[in-house]
Amino acid sequence: MLTTATRRTQLAAFLRSRRERISPEQVGLPAVGRRRTPGLRREEVAQLSAVGVTWYTWLEQGRDIQVSAQVLDAVARALQLDPTERSHLFVLAGAEDPVARADCPTVTPAVRLLLDRMTPYPAAVLNSRYDVLAFNHAYTWLAGDLEELPYEDRNLMWLAFTGGTFGRRLVDRETDRQGMVARFRAVMADHGAEPAWKTLLHRLRTASPEFEEIWQRHEVAEPGNGVKRFLVPGAGLIGFEYTSLWLGPRPSTRLVTYTPRDEESRELLLRLEAAHDPGVPPGGGQ
Repeated sequence: MLTTATRRTQLAAFLRSRRERISPEQVGLPAVGRRRTPGLRREEVAQLSAVGVTWYTWLEQGRDIQVSAQVLDAVARALQLDPTERSHLFVLAGAEDPVARADCPTVTPAVRLLLDRMTPYPAAVLNSRYDVLAFNHAYTWLAGDLEELPYEDRNLMWLAFTGGTFGRRLVDRETDRQGMVARFRAVMADHGAEPAWKTLLHRLRTASPEFEEIWQRHEVAEPGNGVKRFLVPGAGLIGFEYTSLWLGPRPSTRLVTYTPRDEESRELLLRLEAAHDPGVPPGGGQ
């Protein structure tokens, strides 16, 4: 974790490097007078951002000043920052970006192929908000047919607290739900300004007194791997070890796989597969 002083120093260096790479012509300004340094002048960035020259100078010098998200947004636009650079700017400034950045706008064909190949092991792609973005057929044994639900309800938090199939089939429901809320709260610290996160939180707090009670405990936990048990119709009690495989350079969108935690669970899962696919003999196929 960077100290505040270190963040300000890095912010100053970052802003200066981004300013120096842009020519006046790139932003529609005339190249007037002799320039001792490459790129834009500080007063030109201030002009493009509609902020005071003194204030922007202090920002680039790493001084201890308060900066709003609106001003950072204007500076990011003036410096023509791409999404990754913009995110870095807000992190260094210690502010929340009001413009939500999608964790994973699409699930690639390669990821969909991997999901299918995981069968009979349940697997799904989740974002950090617990939205289910994609899943294989085996996952429906745990969560039901999500295709029948509207997109806003294809969320494990929602299903766990509002009577969805996923929540009903969880055996250790109380413990599992507490862990989900703790991880959700920890991640939401970086997304509190985003409308989709605020909407989901409001829906959960309104629809579920159980969620509200757990939410008020203010417990937090890091994302990770663990064990879950499901009572699956046609098979019985199946224990799984779930593993999160991150699909990007930072913890956000992940492929979650469920593998049997013991031989008995594996046999039950294979029988379940055989019941849904007559071409697979019981206890075989893998």
